[in-house]
Amino acid sequence: MNYQKLDAALATALNDVQNSEETSLAVFIHTEPILNSAATAILESLGVSDVTSGKDIFTATLSLNAISQLSEQPWVKYLKRSQQLGLVNRRINTPK
Repeated sequence: MNYQKLDAALATALNDVQNSEETSLAVFIHTEPILNSAATAILESLGVSDVTSGKDIFTATLSLNAISQLSEQPWVKYLKRSQQLGLVNRRINTPK
């Protein structure tokens, strides 16, 4: 695994993974803008959808093994953890 291509949140989340084959981590995959057919095939085999030439950011839910495999590819720039954001729906109490 090439940890230099992982953001801190993803690297930390990998420590909590129990099953390295389970697809449990939502990630952004940042690649070179022009992918060859081999790179496209790898992404599609890992379940990444909408893989088209010229696109350089993909989203997918991957396993630890898939993240490790992608981090070793020369056409992958970096991998970033995607987290679900929640709405903040409360008032902040400020002193009067």
